[in-house]
Amino acid sequence: MTPTPPYRWPDPDRDYANGDFIAGAADYPARWAAKATDFRSASGKRADLDLAYGPSPREKLDLFLPAGTPKGAVVFVHGGYWHLFSKAHWSHLAAGPLAQGYAVAMPSYTLAPAARLAEITAEIARACWFVGTRVAGPMVVTGHSAGGHLAARMGNADLAVPVTRVVPISPLSELGPLIETGMNATLRIDEGEASAESPARHALRDGVTAHVWVGAEERPAFLWQARVLSEEWGCPWTADPGHHHFSVIEGLADPGSALCEVLLKGL
Repeated sequence: MTPTPPYRWPDPDRDYANGDFIAGAADYPARWAAKATDFRSASGKRADLDLAYGPSPREKLDLFLPAGTPKGAVVFVHGGYWHLFSKAHWSHLAAGPLAQGYAVAMPSYTLAPAARLAEITAEIARACWFVGTRVAGPMVVTGHSAGGHLAARMGNADLAVPVTRVVPISPLSELGPLIETGMNATLRIDEGEASAESPARHALRDGVTAHVWVGAEERPAFLWQARVLSEEWGCPWTADPGHHHFSVIEGLADPGSALCEVLLKGL
């Protein structure tokens, strides 16, 4: 008798279970939060915290300012499959763009299941419009995982957002496969929302440039998600050597990293 495997194939839950394939995964959130807290404490008067950009309680952002007049703004949208984390975990990732002279905004947003994906997309669009009233110059939107999805949406042709460039990091660009995951009990993605909210199903807006970034050591599903978006948009994509889903964002804290170079390219 052929033994029953411990998982079914294909298995969407296994495909998108990043932490199950990263050593020490459970330690990352506390480490991120500690670094972010230290960074905010050290930022002093160059950090405007908890600025309301919309009416909902979680529609707040932190705005970090460089030493001189900003050259423009970078908006970083956090991940967590749209139902975890907040802006408070990621402040330290502002260090790279700040050192290059750019202001960095980090918004929180209403989490699922309190909000559907379309509502979260609208909140991030509001955040971008708000940042545009505070910082002159070009705006780049980046984000990680679910935040990569939201960053990509800011570049889609069906939306009007004052964005110059989008750099989605490990983005969820095609939402169809997530419908079959267990977490969809929280997300509630249906076929209509998958169609409306999948960045890969919408064109890149005229005048917006893009580059898709992903860790070369990520789950195959995330490599597929990144490549699909780059192919549909006709933009470059990079598989960052040696990085998995949790480490791929580390380059944002380093002004000399390849990720920061791509983030600010052409501005």
